[in-house]
Amino acid sequence: MVVVVDSKNKNMEEKKTKTQVKNIAQSPQKLRLVADLIRGKKVNEALDILQLTNKKGCEFLKKALLSGVASAREIHSVDKDDLIISHISIDGAQTIKRGRFASRGRSSRILKRRSHINLELEVK
Repeated sequence: MVVVVDSKNKNMEEKKTKTQVKNIAQSPQKLRLVADLIRGKKVNEALDILQLTNKKGCEFLKKALLSGVASAREIHSVDKDDLIISHISIDGAQTIKRGRFASRGRSSRILKRRSHINLELEVK
């Protein structure tokens, strides 16, 4: 898991922090279901939702969110009460392909899908 943090400060009012988490071992479709729950929410509210949701993807999104909060605190010196999730997207990463024996002498393919998380936090 690789985390990339980027910060843009065009104006004094517009403070954004971007975080990327790459190569998560879960399919993008399953992660998007969890990302839709927290899109556009405040960070404290999103962390509460992720804490109470029973999905594997919540753990990955929670780590990405806490990483973005830490970088926003370091760069812009703001607290997590002042942050909003302005953009979150789940993209597909490389798919690992495996073979499996099937019935009647055939073989089938197993696709193990992976994901990238793109998260952008904004100071309200």
